Amino acid sequence: MDAAQQKLHRIGAAKTVGKILLLTTASVFTVFPFVWMILSALKTKAEVMNVDQLLPAHAQWQNFSEVLLHSPMLRYIGNSLFISLIVVAFQLISSAMLTYAMVFMKFRGRKLLFAIVMGTYMLPTAATYIPSYIILAHMGLLDSYTGLIISDAVNIFGIFLLRTAFMQVPQGLIEAARIDGAGHWKVLWRIVTPMTKSAYITFGLISFITMYNSYMWPSLVTNNKELSMVSQGLRSFFIEGGAYGTEWPKVMAASAVIVVPLLILFAFTQKWFINGIGGDTGIKG
Repeated sequence: MDAAQQKLHRIGAAKTVGKILLLTTASVFTVFPFVWMILSALKTKAEVMNVDQLLPAHAQWQNFSEVLLHSPMLRYIGNSLFISLIVVAFQLISSAMLTYAMVFMKFRGRKLLFAIVMGTYMLPTAATYIPSYIILAHMGLLDSYTGLIISDAVNIFGIFLLRTAFMQVPQGLIEAARIDGAGHWKVLWRIVTPMTKSAYITFGLISFITMYNSYMWPSLVTNNKELSMVSQGLRSFFIEGGAYGTEWPKVMAASAVIVVPLLILFAFTQKWFINGIGGDTGIKG
């Protein structure tokens, strides 16, 4: 190995070490809040308030048992999972059908329709609360699962994300399927959807997390504690003068329990999620 090759080798090794250090540092900062939450859940209230004490003197595992067995937190998690799963299903179906129409069907005003749809994405979410509330009130759907679900049945971001993926599907393939007698419904679900699976999973995961953690809108349209989602339940039961008041160890324990379904979901979908963010449609060039 000559001097030039040795120099290039050292430069390459230095870059590799630098990347490892950078990623390690970023990982530490990323995971620290979660570690801090777990450690706080195992402390007493006095230890949580002591900023100089990072580790608990004695692990208070009963904080988790109280949250799971002596609070309605499992009910709140069940509500969030139920509502989020159904909302994601509706959003995937509605986004896929509308996106298919705008990408693969030829009709006058197609581009204008897409511009109008994307224009609604510019509206602040809070601006839709009052008209949406009035509509649900007239339909008699306030304080119900149905009202929570149908008010989030369409997602503009999902339309945009799926459109980006659908546009990478070769038009020739769609035309060939139509020549073979495939209708729009079959083309969408048998050809386009399998080829853009990563985009579906990415959108579904983002939508699920957003709905699962939703607080403001569910708080406006539901008053029944039996319908509360995790963010509402965590605040009302553990913080706002509920059974535990400001017992921060139990708040941290509940927060840790709430995160578990999201971690499990991401663990099983991370490969497709990363591919979807990168724009992979499953088509090899």
